[in-house]
Amino acid sequence: MSSKRVKPRKIPIPPKRTIARYIPWYLVAVVLAILVLSVYWQVGGHAFTNFDDGTYVSENPPVLRGLTLEGASWAFTTFHAANWHPLTWLSHMLDVQLFGLSAGWHHRMNVLYHLVNTILLFLVLWRMTGGIWQSAFVAALFGVHPLHVESVAWVAERKDLLSTLFWVLAMGAYLRYARRPGIGRYLPVTAAFALGLMCKPMLVTLPFVLLLLDWWPLGRFKPTDSSVPQSLRDYVPVFIRLVWEKVPLLVMSAISCAITYLAQAKGGAVLQFEHIPFASRISNAIVSYVVYLWKTAWPSSLAVFYPHPAIIHANVPAWEIAGAILLLCGLSVIALREGHRRPYLAVGWLWYLGTLVPVIGLVQVGMQALADRYTYVPLIGIFIAVAWGVPEAISRWNFRRLALGVLGGAVLLALSVDAWTQVNYWRDNVTLFSRAVAITDRNWLAMNNLAMSYDKLGQHQHAIGYLQEALQITPNDTDAWYNLGMSYSKLGQQQQAIISYRESVRIKPDHAEALYNLGVSYSKLGQYQHAIGYLQEALRIKPDDAETWNNLGVCCGILGQHQQAIGYFQEAIRIKPDFTEARNNLITANGKLGQPQQEIRTHGTPGKKKGSSR
Repeated sequence: MSSKRVKPRKIPIPPKRTIARYIPWYLVAVVLAILVLSVYWQVGGHAFTNFDDGTYVSENPPVLRGLTLEGASWAFTTFHAANWHPLTWLSHMLDVQLFGLSAGWHHRMNVLYHLVNTILLFLVLWRMTGGIWQSAFVAALFGVHPLHVESVAWVAERKDLLSTLFWVLAMGAYLRYARRPGIGRYLPVTAAFALGLMCKPMLVTLPFVLLLLDWWPLGRFKPTDSSVPQSLRDYVPVFIRLVWEKVPLLVMSAISCAITYLAQAKGGAVLQFEHIPFASRISNAIVSYVVYLWKTAWPSSLAVFYPHPAIIHANVPAWEIAGAILLLCGLSVIALREGHRRPYLAVGWLWYLGTLVPVIGLVQVGMQALADRYTYVPLIGIFIAVAWGVPEAISRWNFRRLALGVLGGAVLLALSVDAWTQVNYWRDNVTLFSRAVAITDRNWLAMNNLAMSYDKLGQHQHAIGYLQEALQITPNDTDAWYNLGMSYSKLGQQQQAIISYRESVRIKPDHAEALYNLGVSYSKLGQYQHAIGYLQEALRIKPDDAETWNNLGVCCGILGQHQQAIGYFQEAIRIKPDFTEARNNLITANGKLGQPQQEIRTHGTPGKKKGSSR
């Protein structure tokens, strides 16, 4: 008796779209583009922020040189900004190469990446599901939701946009592989995944999402012979096979996690448990899941920074934690129970829960409780659940299509207006951080950055007021003390500046900039021996700083120690060959000793202070 051979099951291709005869896909893409541009094109008039934009672009020497071989080597080997994301660095270098430091064009490039992500998301979901309207609605929500403004309007968040570009491309490549598996079709998936990880490590959850897509809409969880009733046991081999094929991606995720943790730990971005205890992290993570949901449904009071409760010594109420647990468990039960009949609910919900894990705060990087930018990918899951769930929920209505059209249009219009307003808050530092101070409680970081914004505008008294308020909340904030010293010094109040710098050094003994500015302030008071001591200490920590060597030489020259001054000026010139001031000071010092010289300049007090903001 011969056994019947069962042919391997192929992934069904969605049926031909009849609606395409009337509304082609590229018309949908044009509408999506108009939506996105209507919200974001205003960023062309925005400035860089003093919150990481300097670290990433405007004050980053390797990036400011544009695209060079030396810069490319740096991009692949540096842990600068406590991350390893070489493609992100290269994209910023390309912008500088093309546009210089024109902030408007750096912003416009962010909008372009977001626009491409929006259209690609629509195309990939459409090809996966065959639902053109649902896919278009998901993409529209993704394109104009106010929670995504931070990722687009903030130049430093280019990594969000680039990594998501490769995320969506990996999904598209995986769809092609799933329909006809083969090594030649698997390699583009791994390539897109690898490139995405080199933009931002948040892509480590992509293998998990691909497994969800195997469930729905790809339908790869069904056993080969689906003509007979199946038990749960029949699905186990299928599940093992689907997980096994993702082992290369899981290995890449593990490597990326290790590199990222090393980079962030080395950069001091990972907070230890003495700063934020594990219990506080758990409670904040649980509540954050619900807060993100609330802000998705009602996107108001959005800020660039939300202080972590543990940092500002604010306890999360027990009822909030209990309520969040009940809500999350209830939604999870509903989604999983409906998984058989409405798999998109389970897939969307698990997508949301899973993709937030790397940034939910269990490993605390930074001092924020949550961040709008963290929702850039996770909210796609919620949008999928809504886009497919709502039409089915009202499927028996008489005027279902009209109702969906009116409701969807109203939602998109409201979100677009809200997003446009939110984008406007990002136009300059004062507007951005004033908004954060106004709508959040005890936001010391926003106060600090707002103070530095006023300081740059010459409004030093305003800056001092905000810094003093920030220090009442976090008295051990070394940056706030340092910035307070800068503001006092610009007002000529050197004694107050010295007190502030000393506090900064007490909290962070290796704060080279604070030590340098202590030396400068003492020199302005005529206390050159004190100045020399602090400048030497700054050089012990940062020996390659030409300005410090030059100012040390100036102080020695004023005290008549010309031979020592000559050595210091020579070292400054060795580090920075085009340092004109140091060259002139060297000529002056040589002249004091009766040595040949070409130009004489009298010694002055040490140069300007080094600025910093956070």
